[in-house]
Amino acid sequence: MRLASLHARLRWLIIVVLVAVLLPLGVMGFRRTITEVDELSDGRLAQSARTLQVLIEHAGLNALRGHDAAGMLVPIEHPKTGSLKGQSHTHESEVGFQVFDQSGHVALATANMAALPPPREGDGNLQDVQQGGYLWRVFTLPDKVDGVVIRTAERYDSRHDITHAVWLEHSLPLLIGLPLLALLVGWAIRRGLRPLESLARVLSAREPGNREPVVLDDAPLELQPVLTALNGQLVRLEDALERERRFSADVAHELRTPLASAMINIESAMTTTDPIEVHATLASAQHGVAALARRIEQLLALARLESRAASGQRATIDLVAIAMDVVEELAPVIADSGVELSVARHASQVIIQGYEAAIAALLRNLLENALRHVPTGGQVQLSIEQGEHDALVNVIDNGPGIPAERRASVFARFHREAGGRGDGYGLGLSIVQRAAQLHGATIDLLDSPYGQGLQVHVAIPL
Repeated sequence: MRLASLHARLRWLIIVVLVAVLLPLGVMGFRRTITEVDELSDGRLAQSARTLQVLIEHAGLNALRGHDAAGMLVPIEHPKTGSLKGQSHTHESEVGFQVFDQSGHVALATANMAALPPPREGDGNLQDVQQGGYLWRVFTLPDKVDGVVIRTAERYDSRHDITHAVWLEHSLPLLIGLPLLALLVGWAIRRGLRPLESLARVLSAREPGNREPVVLDDAPLELQPVLTALNGQLVRLEDALERERRFSADVAHELRTPLASAMINIESAMTTTDPIEVHATLASAQHGVAALARRIEQLLALARLESRAASGQRATIDLVAIAMDVVEELAPVIADSGVELSVARHASQVIIQGYEAAIAALLRNLLENALRHVPTGGQVQLSIEQGEHDALVNVIDNGPGIPAERRASVFARFHREAGGRGDGYGLGLSIVQRAAQLHGATIDLLDSPYGQGLQVHVAIPL
């Protein structure tokens, strides 16, 4: 089933609403008009009867009455077909009157009402009477002074003509106007929906990877929130795609070498029969697999940071508590390194709004980086304090340090400084930088106060 377009839906909804409003109004207006016409016609009958009453009072019934037994008959002109337009119909045969004397005989009457029976006692002033195949509206006026009864009547044919005219007057505008209105409504809706058509064309012509915001000239106010939300969604989508591309590239780049090395060592162990050589090659393969696991862990940490940033779910976290958890987690690494680690806490709690996993990754990689580059017997200090607007984290060591001219490049992915020990892969400081970006933090690489080494200063907004 084909879904109707927005244009068709709006058009039919507007037409249905208009019909639902105009049709009852037309029916109410029609009924009100017919009621007014009936009241006006009844008043005209009453006025005609009272006019006859005045004539009889002044001239006398005998002066008007004929000499025949049936009373004087007033001739009327019956309908005839004329040669000229407008002469094919007359309303004389549709109206008439009767005058009854004191004895109840017809004293005066029109020819079309001569056979109408006299009124009966108890009849109201206005009543409907069937006579000669027609239905008459009759008004009866008793004259107590002269003792006569005056009746004026009108056939319903005349009223029906008025009813038909009123019906045409009320229905023709709807019959003619609604189709025209439908065309005009369709034109107005098409014109009103042009910004949506323009938006569809812009989106269809948009190239993948385009980060430029979608802009429509003279976009209506109702479409501005849609454009804002759409642009935000496109940016988030491009960021997600970029993360996927970056992660895929990282995986392809970093996992290829350790996998190849592990496979070579395993194949060598399978082809040799010397137990010592088998043990050595398997140990090398184990080392390669361990390196592979470490690289995968680092890459997944980067992916988690990116996904947490996309979700936007910040929480209230204690920086001191996270730092102590990270130190406890790294306790075996610290023991094996032979490096003295000290923790300086200037407050029992430092509360910030952020991502717990990202802050933990930042602290873990700063400490691991320092432990990896400080020789045995060296010192590393972790300092956490709360400033006026920022939480301050300092990791200080007395290792070889980094020359000032190379400090800007150490945050690049897979960048490794010479002289480090252990199995670093150049991703640690890249993770630190990304975690800082998620919190709007700043990172400064400074000279160590120990005289040699490096001080990493991180300021995280509270």
